[in-house]
Amino acid sequence: MSVINIKKKEVQIKIVYVGPGRGGKTTNLEYIFSKIRHRIQTDLVSIKTHGDRTLFFDFLPFALGEIKGYKIKTQLYTVPGQVKYNATRKLVLKGADGIVFVADSMAVMREKNVNSLKNLEENLAFHNIDLYNFPVVMQYNKRDLAASGIPLLDIETLENDLNSRLKAPSFTASAIKGDNVIQTVKKAISITILAVQEQLQ
Repeated sequence: MSVINIKKKEVQIKIVYVGPGRGGKTTNLEYIFSKIRHRIQTDLVSIKTHGDRTLFFDFLPFALGEIKGYKIKTQLYTVPGQVKYNATRKLVLKGADGIVFVADSMAVMREKNVNSLKNLEENLAFHNIDLYNFPVVMQYNKRDLAASGIPLLDIETLENDLNSRLKAPSFTASAIKGDNVIQTVKKAISITILAVQEQLQ
C-alpha cells in the first residue's frame, strides 16, 4: 500500500517486477535506469548471485509530478525469480502498489511462467491482496530472440496462459534492446497512480 506522508504532501508508490528467473526483470530496471539516471540522485542497487541475477531487490526511486497537490515518488523493485528465494519474494512484495509481470517468451519457459504467476498470486494473498483486483502489467520479454532462431511462444499462447483471467495491459518487449521497456513502466505507473488516487479521495 502506498506510503502517504501528509506533512510532506508526498505519496510513495512501490512497483515490483516479478517473473521467472532470468526472464529479464533486472535488465528492465537497468535499461530504465540508463534512460533516467540524469534525472535522479540515487543509484540502482543490485545484488547479483551465482544462481539468479537478483538475490534481494533493485531499488530505483524517481519523482513523477503531483496528484491533488501530493508529490509522487516511485520505487521500482525486482524480486528473485528462482523458486528457492520465495521468502525473499514474499518480503519484497510487502507494501507493493503495482506489479509488472515479466514473462520469458522462450518456448522452454512456458511452465515456469505459469508457475511464477501462480506463486505471485499466492504471495500477494499472503499480504491480503487479490491479484485480480490489483494494478498489473504483463510484459512478454525476449521477443528479439526469434531473429536468432530460438523457438518462442506466440503471443496468443502467452495471453491464454497468463492473461486470460487478469485481462491486464500487455506489451511485447526486448529488455536487452529496450523495446517497450519504457512503455511498460509508464503503463504500470499510470494504472498504479489511478488506484492510489482512489485512496486519496
